[in-house]
Amino acid sequence: MKKVTIYTDGACSGNPGPGGWGAVLMYGEAKRELSGGEPSTTNNRMELMSVISALQALKEPCEVKLFTDSQYVSNAINLGWLDSWRRKGWKRKGGDVKNPDLWIKLVPLIEKHDVKFNWVKGHADNEHNNRCDELAVAEAQRLKNELR
Repeated sequence: MKKVTIYTDGACSGNPGPGGWGAVLMYGEAKRELSGGEPSTTNNRMELMSVISALQALKEPCEVKLFTDSQYVSNAINLGWLDSWRRKGWKRKGGDVKNPDLWIKLVPLIEKHDVKFNWVKGHADNEHNNRCDELAVAEAQRLKNELR
């Protein structure tokens, strides 16, 4: 299996509001940047979209070290929330799980790839996380400008 490192981030101008996501994928010396956005969304949706889009870009099953500054995403995987939500029909103690459509898209991707989710502090000294933030913020700003 190829070993890939992925950094992801999401941003939103308002919550909800115009949002963007960014991802940096690295394999050996190769690096690829991805970004996108939506005109009306939330930060958590953009965090999930960055992960989904990055994993969808992989052409074959890979061993992935994925870094995110989203505790929403990393805790859902690493603390078993996602498995619990699935078993309970996308319900949680406080009611319905938010963003089930995106979690449902993520499930087959993390089953296809061997993904290890790692949390990193956002807006710190990690150059790849900072680059993802730049990509995400640029997309959110582009959409915000288009809506004016």
